[in-house]
Amino acid sequence: MRKILVTGAAGFIGFHLVEKFCQEDNVQVYGIDNINDYYDVRLKYARLKESGFVEDNVSEYGLEVISNKYDHYRFQRLDITDLSNLEALFRKEQFTHVVNLAAQAGVRYSIENPHAYVQSNLVGFVNILECCRHNKIKHLLYASSSSVYGGNKKVPFSEEDRVDRPVSLYAATKKSNELMAHTYSHLYNLKTTGLRFFTVYGPWGRPDMAPMLFAKAIMNGEPIKVFNNGNMERDFTYIDDIIEGVFSLIMKEVNIVEEYSIFNIGNSSPVKLMDFIETLEKELGLDSKKVFLPMQDGDVEKTFANVQDLNTVVSYVPKIDLVVGVEKFIEWYKIITYI
Repeated sequence: MRKILVTGAAGFIGFHLVEKFCQEDNVQVYGIDNINDYYDVRLKYARLKESGFVEDNVSEYGLEVISNKYDHYRFQRLDITDLSNLEALFRKEQFTHVVNLAAQAGVRYSIENPHAYVQSNLVGFVNILECCRHNKIKHLLYASSSSVYGGNKKVPFSEEDRVDRPVSLYAATKKSNELMAHTYSHLYNLKTTGLRFFTVYGPWGRPDMAPMLFAKAIMNGEPIKVFNNGNMERDFTYIDDIIEGVFSLIMKEVNIVEEYSIFNIGNSSPVKLMDFIETLEKELGLDSKKVFLPMQDGDVEKTFANVQDLNTVVSYVPKIDLVVGVEKFIEWYKIITYI
């Protein structure tokens, strides 16, 4: 029996991962999230509702609620920066595995609000590490980011590439997480696995990301902002492929030789931004109004994941191509009413 804590459970990836875990009979899931207002909290509560929770219950800090959809899923509104209550939760529940997806997200926002990133991504992460090492956690899997590669020109990005030149504070905090995890693996034999996510999209996605921003603008007849004059490429990765990779690392009890591991997890097939917009237009049956702008601070021109290491360990192969992924995303987007 695995007893898994998922932090950031009301977030995009966290929500989908919990849904995947809840399909398993031999798993107990506990989710926590601070439900902050970085983006519209209605989306976060809608995800939790989809997992069987009532907003009035999960909105109260510290109240443990059992899902009315999955009897082996419990949730509590809790911030990972709240060390005393986090420690109490670990002591009480005796988790076997932890998936840390709680973080302050967003490259551009980190330039405007650096302290939010220091608190959540650094202070919060060391709290998770401390709780894991004091409670004999078998495996900590945590979210890193493709942004750690900074302005690297060599593609595809490989785990062996230099990642000591971040171009945003967000990227710097994610690289810091990898270093902190390495230290805890070395000192305390804590098994840690960092995943460098590459531009995840799909149903229930974040409204500050390009797919949601573009879809909303195109449907409303509003202009979309196209940075770097459209000369960008992103390794757009459909959410189901991401979840399959994370799920496999936790559930298959992979015999990773080293206590400390880092993996890229992406589609390994970069797409030009203009091609992505064109695919959205075709699926929506609408043309977009484009405003071309220069590169924004903190952005990079291209992301491209080499996923061979993850393939070697868990046979990870992304299966959803862009056309199918956008079709699934738009099918969901057209029926939502709260974004």
